[in-house]
Amino acid sequence: MAGLVTTFGAGAMTNSIGEIREADCLFVIGSNTTEAHPIIAMEMKRAVRRGATLIVADPRAIWLSSIATRHLQLRPGTDVWLLNAMAHVIVTEGLWDRAFVETHVEGFEDVAAAVAAYTPEEAERVTGVAAEDIRWAARTYAQTPKAGIYYTLGITEHSHGTDNVYALANLVLMTGHLGRASAGMNPLRGQNNVQGANDAGASPIFLPGYQRVDDPEARARYERAWGVPLSPTPGMNLNVMMKRVGSDIRGLFVMGEDIVMSEPNVARLEEGLNRVEFLVVQDIFLNETARFADVILPAAAFAEKDGTFTNSERRVQLVRKAVEPPGEARADWEILVELARRSGGAWALSSAAEVYDEMAKDVPRFAGLSHARLAREGGLQWPCPTPTHPGTRFLHEGRILRGKGLMVPVAYRQSLELADELYPLVLSTGRTLYHYNAATQTRRESGLAAKQQEAWVELHPADAKRRGIGDGDQVEVRTRRGAVTVRAVWSRQVRRGAIWMPFHFAEARANLLTNDAGDPVTQTAEYKVCAADVRRLDAPPSPSFLPGSFYRDRDPEG
Repeated sequence: MAGLVTTFGAGAMTNSIGEIREADCLFVIGSNTTEAHPIIAMEMKRAVRRGATLIVADPRAIWLSSIATRHLQLRPGTDVWLLNAMAHVIVTEGLWDRAFVETHVEGFEDVAAAVAAYTPEEAERVTGVAAEDIRWAARTYAQTPKAGIYYTLGITEHSHGTDNVYALANLVLMTGHLGRASAGMNPLRGQNNVQGANDAGASPIFLPGYQRVDDPEARARYERAWGVPLSPTPGMNLNVMMKRVGSDIRGLFVMGEDIVMSEPNVARLEEGLNRVEFLVVQDIFLNETARFADVILPAAAFAEKDGTFTNSERRVQLVRKAVEPPGEARADWEILVELARRSGGAWALSSAAEVYDEMAKDVPRFAGLSHARLAREGGLQWPCPTPTHPGTRFLHEGRILRGKGLMVPVAYRQSLELADELYPLVLSTGRTLYHYNAATQTRRESGLAAKQQEAWVELHPADAKRRGIGDGDQVEVRTRRGAVTVRAVWSRQVRRGAIWMPFHFAEARANLLTNDAGDPVTQTAEYKVCAADVRRLDAPPSPSFLPGSFYRDRDPEG
């Protein structure tokens, strides 16, 4: 979101999900779409069946790789090199859209100068992707008018995640693939209402509608609306908060999130949770974080409350209560309003519709939306500035919302923890088709639990043989932060020198291993790259566990 707001002026998908099937070129990078976003993946499959070119860039061979025109299997953490090399080809071969750049873009000259050194040949050395494949991908993307980029956490969960987003936006802006159907830049949201939460201001730097808290005009508008003074200082983001739990942060309210499953370097977080003076957990089930709670507030599930969800394509959809919440459970907004009342706040809100109306009236992009209108007309996509506006199918038509798109030059920075003699493998984590995030819900469903009953680690057969690990052996995966015991799975989906784990399983928490080093702009943690090793449990520790010198230029192909 931070990168998109900076470059385009809106932190959301530029296009609609239905437009995917009409695209002629799909560039999917850092997204295991069939498992993490299966409905969107169905549209991608339709496009490929129709004849679209599919380019997949991912360190791991995913299902989409099997139907891709080409799979660019880059080394983990080298996305900026790949994307800058593609930009290098587009600039040097004159494939950029001069008319679009001159009219709608600023910063092109700076980016063109920055990518001059990122030749495909040098990119091949760093990324492991053949120079000719990089040239082909750049030419294909640039010369296909209906070309869309689709990405998710494989791009953002890095210590240089915002740089990755800037580099993608540079490709979009220099080619003019913006403001048209099936052509744009599309972050696929990882949960059904992540977009809605961001729209509503669930962010340390934004008020509702992406109005910055340090913008005096926006702040004054909400001070008038709410009748209270507001701080001009941005708050702490999630990764910073987690590092300060138990020190600066002495009390914590956790709502709808199992942080001891989902946050990186979780052993350190658990130490902090043991020190906090007061912890409230508000959720629909008891989860792992609830073990540390002083108070647990039972919340209503989606079918037990009214409200809206805003999905990846900016579509605001009404949710209607189907059944009453069980026991003492209440809708989240009702719990918060009651807490405010008991704390001395006079929140005059009596329905979810009133909550949405309060948010929308001071956000021009949402001003034409209301529960009453959504009930009459169905889901609508913002921007929707008036009650008669039909909603916006794709963004930036005729004019980029920021005014002019901003191209930002980025230089490659290595991931903060690379393979070395002590930990010679690179660990990445991700989701699977059958379980979701902390699996608070999905592991309670017998069918899904039967599909995937336990955690595992994927490693290349060559790396497994070198360690005496058989397919199915119990192994220990270790990083500088901890160790977990899982089942080994031989897999050619991962590159040599790389391993992969799902993070859904409480008995083998992958986030005991992951690195909480953060992106300098957003502090998003580096879930996708950390140094690791694997050993069979009935075998003595391998030489990789002996002290050794740390070095950064290890070749994963060995």
